[in-house]
Amino acid sequence: MGTTQRRRPELAAFLRSRRARVTPQDVGMPPGQRRRTPGLRREEVAQLSGVGVTWYTWLEQGRPINASPQVLDAVARTLRLDAPEREHLYHLAEVPVDPAPQAPVVTVGPEIRSILDALVPRPAVVYNARYDILAANAAFLTVFTFEGETLQEGSANALWVLFTAQEEDCPLAFREEELPVMVATLRDGYGRHAGEPVWEDFIARLSAASPLFARLWRSGDVLRPGRRVKVFRHAEVGELRMATVSLSVNGMPECRIVVYTPDDEETERATAALMDRKHTKNPAP
Repeated sequence: MGTTQRRRPELAAFLRSRRARVTPQDVGMPPGQRRRTPGLRREEVAQLSGVGVTWYTWLEQGRPINASPQVLDAVARTLRLDAPEREHLYHLAEVPVDPAPQAPVVTVGPEIRSILDALVPRPAVVYNARYDILAANAAFLTVFTFEGETLQEGSANALWVLFTAQEEDCPLAFREEELPVMVATLRDGYGRHAGEPVWEDFIARLSAASPLFARLWRSGDVLRPGRRVKVFRHAEVGELRMATVSLSVNGMPECRIVVYTPDDEETERATAALMDRKHTKNPAP
């Protein structure tokens, strides 16, 4: 399936999901008669956006029609889209919003690796938009384990690990709160790659492997990476509360360095203890 063919169904599903969450009261309209489905009707979105009902219906059906930035902005305002959702709408409608994406990053240079190493004892990792682990420092590889195995750079995807793990083995606590955020962040990147074989294969395989991921993916939510406080489980030291900060990197489009900082003294001590044990087991030559 080509890029355009894949984007159109995604555009249709995205618009329907955003329309369903906006009530008449949200936009200053009377509730009217009882509704069979939640949210605004198509004709209401068209009226509030200043476009024809037929045109909006075709847009929501994913038909091959042209949409101008002005019209998409009007629809975005009506549907109360935030900045990431608006950008996602533009990508799916194939309306330019940013320069064309550059070639994906597959390797990390020595400069970035030296920055990661300098952040020790803070765990730090380089993710691409798909949550592939491109590089990580020693603290990350020590703190984050999965069923006794290290999350090795270049051979692991954080989403795949988290969604395919049994809940009792998953290193991330409070999955019901954190996993939807990660999927919404993934969708923000996906909007620039809908229809690309590597992305479509990843989404299809993870959906087949995890019904939870498939359900969250269908929700259509979109978020950009941002600061979070996450709780991780470690077999040796128990729970670790980590604040995450995402840093963009020049010359590495769609990649980010994520730094994990202990959010309390107990986590600070536990992280230091893990690093001490690593140095004891593996002394410097």
